Amino acid sequence: MARFNVLKHDLVPEHQIVNEKEEETILKEMGISRDLLPKISRNDPAVKALEDIHGPLKNGTIIRIIRQSKTAGVSVYYRVIESGVFK
Repeated sequence: MARFNVLKHDLVPEHQIVNEKEEETILKEMGISRDLLPKISRNDPAVKALEDIHGPLKNGTIIRIIRQSKTAGVSVYYRVIESGVFK
């Protein structure tokens, strides 16, 4: 039985994997290190869906989340994958 791809749901914002070159630029622009980014659990359904598409993702991989809002327009958030977020 095929799994439901949560990324296709209307209420789930777009999730993208940030490549390593882009990671450096983002962290430099934000003036922070990777460990200061908010975490996203490896068990999050969106991360599982990204893994179904792109293969296994390592801890420390940065995910870009693009949210659309009628009032705020577009807002971009970054999260870093971690295994032990919700132990």
